[in-house]
Amino acid sequence: MRSQNLSRLTPYLQSVLRIVAAFIYIAHGTQKLFGIPAAARVPLRSLLGAAGVLETVGGALMLLGLFTRPVAFLLSGQMAVAYYLAHWPGEKWPILNGGELAVLFCFIWLFFVAAGPGPWSLDALRKRS
Repeated sequence: MRSQNLSRLTPYLQSVLRIVAAFIYIAHGTQKLFGIPAAARVPLRSLLGAAGVLETVGGALMLLGLFTRPVAFLLSGQMAVAYYLAHWPGEKWPILNGGELAVLFCFIWLFFVAAGPGPWSLDALRKRS
């Protein structure tokens, strides 16, 4: 395929990236809040409980593509703080301190702050009406 043909897929792949990343992100939240898909429940009134709420609710909004830019900004900041508090005090390299997901999610959400949700989103539907 020519790059010109592939370029037209970019907005749709942007939506797919948002949906897949959000689906994975939600699982981190539901694990903290409900012990699903694995038993790792944390107290709701804790820093990890707050993270679970942000991951579950924010992830659901990202999955739907609703209020994408402000939610992505909030989630990107959450991941930066998570990396700083939970991973940075140990080794400084993400591969050594287990912080790869926090770094990756931080920059994925930051991408959506700038790029928006893509065409397959409730935000795109709201713009059309």
